[in-house]
Amino acid sequence: MSEVMQFSFDELKQLNGKKNLHLLIHGKVYAIAKFMDEHPGGDEVLLGEAGRDATEAFEDVGHSDEAREILEKYFVGNGPEGVPTGPTSAKAAKAAGQAKEGGGQSFTYLYPLAGLVAYMAWKYYGSKEV
Repeated sequence: MSEVMQFSFDELKQLNGKKNLHLLIHGKVYAIAKFMDEHPGGDEVLLGEAGRDATEAFEDVGHSDEAREILEKYFVGNGPEGVPTGPTSAKAAKAAGQAKEGGGQSFTYLYPLAGLVAYMAWKYYGSKEV
């Protein structure tokens, strides 16, 4: 078994062309130049993430488990020390994103409810004669 390569940000910044594109996603480096023509989002999207951590862009799109399996075929090494690794499935990524945003729980429904209570109080107390 061959040893896994360790990439620095300086090395990744140099691996940014159509023939040698490498991306850092979840702390792992992938040589995806051969995949660029097959990428549904086009090669501009991939080239735009060259030389930096592309994890956020990868997760923002919401890639499927199938896309993650395809990505693993292009694994060539690990990213710089200290770069966090992330979820391995789409479901885990979605759960991590919700936890990052506050658990996915929203209290925006309380605004109309508070408005309704204020309106009812205004009508109730406004109709009473002093």
